[in-house]
Amino acid sequence: MNDVPDGPGTLVLPPRLTASARRLRDAAVRRGMHVVESAGFRVPELSRAPGGGAVHLHAGPSFADAVAPALGIALLEAPADWLQQLPYAFTRREIRAMPIGEAYRLRRPAFIKSPNDKSISALVYADGSRLPGPDAVDPQTVVLVSDVMTFTAEYRLHLLDGAVHTASRYASHGRLRPGPAGSGALAFGRELLAAVRETLPSAIVVDVGVDDEGRWAVVEANAAWGSGCYDADPGRALDTVLRAAGPVGELTPYDRDFIRRTP
Repeated sequence: MNDVPDGPGTLVLPPRLTASARRLRDAAVRRGMHVVESAGFRVPELSRAPGGGAVHLHAGPSFADAVAPALGIALLEAPADWLQQLPYAFTRREIRAMPIGEAYRLRRPAFIKSPNDKSISALVYADGSRLPGPDAVDPQTVVLVSDVMTFTAEYRLHLLDGAVHTASRYASHGRLRPGPAGSGALAFGRELLAAVRETLPSAIVVDVGVDDEGRWAVVEANAAWGSGCYDADPGRALDTVLRAAGPVGELTPYDRDFIRRTP
């Protein structure tokens, strides 16, 4: 691990920043943090970083898995079966975790995705034969299979210490449309946390949506360190990112149960 002295901290970013990552970068700079934009998928040199301090990360799973262990960063995420284990009142649909080899046998439309990364694209598949085949994916790879539910609006909630820390709308009628989070999304987030807070790490992102009948449901959970912030307050979104991807030595006993196991 690099020897970085105490200070406001360092935020490591991957190559090719998204618009959302640039907002988080700018929030980190305003906070006095040192920002390292990596040139490639390799561990950046941090020993001479001005200011020093704790090292954090914001990136997609591939980059995070490549550099986090060498930087002493613990990545927090929800359990792979978290969505499946939620009460029906919060999902409004049947959800099952299964090996992709079993999902190949589906002969109906289903929304299928990887639990905690993007290795299997999150899409509505006409049937299991449309999934990536065994020549591309280990048949034991776990995927989440759910009934198809159509949302009229979808929102991203950045959760920190059992509260909705900031939030944003990210889609409307299936199209990307960032905007402010409505009171309904915030209220549903608080209701969710009151019921299942202890099943999540202290810093996480949960996406929720509402259908045309006004029914609220959880879309999915995502690691805060790999999630965009859309129109949420970037400083408060950054708070969540820093907790979700920070030094192993600063983890609380509670969060140790939610560390991502990197390949």
